[in-house]
Amino acid sequence: MSAQPIQPDATPAAESDKVPYEVIHLGGQSAVVVPMADFLRLRALEQSATREALEDAEDLAAIQDWQAREAAGTTSYTYADDARRRLGLDR
Repeated sequence: MSAQPIQPDATPAAESDKVPYEVIHLGGQSAVVVPMADFLRLRALEQSATREALEDAEDLAAIQDWQAREAAGTTSYTYADDARRRLGLDR
């Protein structure tokens, strides 16, 4: 397991977002260590958000994740036929 600070998004929503967070890598997964106040704020926002807002946030998070992997050079590509086969969609 390792931890390293990361820079937050360029448009932070709160002062606490300006502080880099620790990223923990364990078993091929990554997690961010955040202050409890930030976690509670995020959870409260998630509980009060509409379904559409949550879907938009998930889409934005997926784009940001892809952009970070692309910038780090860890994005890999596959052919559409191979992707369909892997997903069990080849008929």
